[in-house]
Amino acid sequence: MTYSTLKLEQQNQIATITLTRPEKRNAISSQMIQELLAAFDEAENGPARVVIITGSGKSFCAGMDLDGLRTIANQSLDENMADSRAMARMFYRIYEFPNPVIAIVNGAAIAGGCGIATLADFTLATPEAKLGYSEVRIGFIPALVSVFLRRQIGEKRATELLLTGRIVDAAEALRIGLITEVVPTEKLLERAHEIAAQLIAASPTSILRTKRLLRRFNEADIRAEIELATRENAEIRATADFREGVSSFLEKRDPKWTGQ
Repeated sequence: MTYSTLKLEQQNQIATITLTRPEKRNAISSQMIQELLAAFDEAENGPARVVIITGSGKSFCAGMDLDGLRTIANQSLDENMADSRAMARMFYRIYEFPNPVIAIVNGAAIAGGCGIATLADFTLATPEAKLGYSEVRIGFIPALVSVFLRRQIGEKRATELLLTGRIVDAAEALRIGLITEVVPTEKLLERAHEIAAQLIAASPTSILRTKRLLRRFNEADIRAEIELATRENAEIRATADFREGVSSFLEKRDPKWTGQ
């Protein structure tokens, strides 16, 4: 398959997915969602036993594309539900991917971009990386990522991050369990390949069955929560605060919230 928002390379049982929209800080578009789903399908059907995902340029992924924000502010509920379900499929695909996934956070990972990074089994970040869920600052809701984040770092810490929209540095992200390791920028790829080599050296049957078991523990609850989060994600887009949040963000001004 030909990709325009990412690059997929497969070599030595490792599939590397690189987001390739550096001029947009690798922001998520509808096309990128579909291409990520296709790339993970291609990786699963190929010889790779480990997937590495990273971003080109100075950012990992800055969240939703600005053009996408303009569009969803004027969509119908049905259109927003379709968009929300697509995003949910992408997040869940990364989470439940049968082979191990390693994220290399080479810069900012914000909102949905932070979701992609932290849903990986291993998340390596440069010391300069910034991570966080900033949705509440623009009248949005970090609905889908909350399903997974509560389980990763605990409800108290997840609540604090999601309600404040606070951005944390790599050191704090490591301390609270948002990432796995802090690695010097020049060593990120090397460290990812070291972890990949450890995984490839293990029994493929054991790796697959262990990850499948871990995912099955909470499978029913997670699927139910994703459905709830998907609807919340779609419904908030019809609110006045969401429209004001998007407008103020695009116009680079302070929002005037109405609570509606």
